[in-house]
Amino acid sequence: MTERALWVAKTGLDAQQTRMAVIANNLANVNTTGFKKGRAMFDDLMYQNIRQVGGQTTQNTQSPTGTSLGTGVRTVSTEKVHTQGNVQQTDNALDVAINGRGFLQILMPNGDTHYTRDGSLKLDSTGQLVTSSGLSLNPAITVPQDALSVTIGTDGTVSALLPGSATPQQLGQIETANFINPTGLEAVGDNLYRESAASGPAITGIPGDGEFGTLSQGALETSNVNVVEELVNMIEAQRAYEMNSKAISTADQMLSFVTQQL
Repeated sequence: MTERALWVAKTGLDAQQTRMAVIANNLANVNTTGFKKGRAMFDDLMYQNIRQVGGQTTQNTQSPTGTSLGTGVRTVSTEKVHTQGNVQQTDNALDVAINGRGFLQILMPNGDTHYTRDGSLKLDSTGQLVTSSGLSLNPAITVPQDALSVTIGTDGTVSALLPGSATPQQLGQIETANFINPTGLEAVGDNLYRESAASGPAITGIPGDGEFGTLSQGALETSNVNVVEELVNMIEAQRAYEMNSKAISTADQMLSFVTQQL
């Protein structure tokens, strides 16, 4: 029985180590544009039934509770929490923040489409709108080299004012993508997400249309990490780790006492 307690407490230590890793990653990305905080989720492990609940204690009576012993805990998932981050004004004409649901579509070198909430866009050598990593929007939008100014509307319409023209020229349309289950998206780094079987297929549309969020030019969405909340979670994880360590220490002392009596 004491040996079982050692292994149960060991699973608790593993779980709290995982939780601390998630908290540390959240704090490390507190200033990452468009970052969505993670959250560790746990399940209790299978139970060993010593005495079945509802089992017959006599011919006419049943056990009201039974006896079962848990075998510990396991990490079932580390999910992303897709709540809205604060929108911070940058006054950079190529920065866009999404207010509400939706992701910018990014074309990868292999032809796949990935998704991001990081709207810190730049111009490459050909005038295409690209991410900080040089990946282009999908569909691609090219800004003329002689453009005097670029305007991005709340519906994603991109236009530019060209020399000798009093009317801005429309350059293209930024489309965003929604998912039935955004938590099911696979985070792949570089502020990018990839579609998965859990997220469902991407539903593309015009910003501001239906459930699609609108775009704000000259602004960026900050990380949705709450530092105070993460520090409280860190204290909870530390105390839980200490208690599981204490359980191992106590079980070890009990085993030591038994061996001394033999």
